[in-house]
Amino acid sequence: MNDIFTIILFSIIFLSFLLILVIMVQNPKGGGLSSSFGGDSQQMGGVKKTTDFLDNSTWFIACALLILILFSNITLNPGNKSSDSELLNNDNDFEIEEILENNDSENESE
Repeated sequence: MNDIFTIILFSIIFLSFLLILVIMVQNPKGGGLSSSFGGDSQQMGGVKKTTDFLDNSTWFIACALLILILFSNITLNPGNKSSDSELLNNDNDFEIEEILENNDSENESE
């Protein structure tokens, strides 16, 4: 494996676990990590900013993960190497012999 591909692969694995962690911290009903800092809406810099931070970090990690996955495909097959089969590139013609089996029940009825 290529060194760049290995680094990208470990980055994808790390970001995947980080995305799982950020999603698990959130609560779909507005609780989660933000509710553990206190439920007062008058708290300065409290719940709303934590929820916004978790939401923005989820989108950022998901986008970074998608970009790394797409970039890993480029580093895996650098250049314009064709990944076609040798049979498709072969100029020699060859015949495929067709084998038909006789059905015994058809022969008996005739």
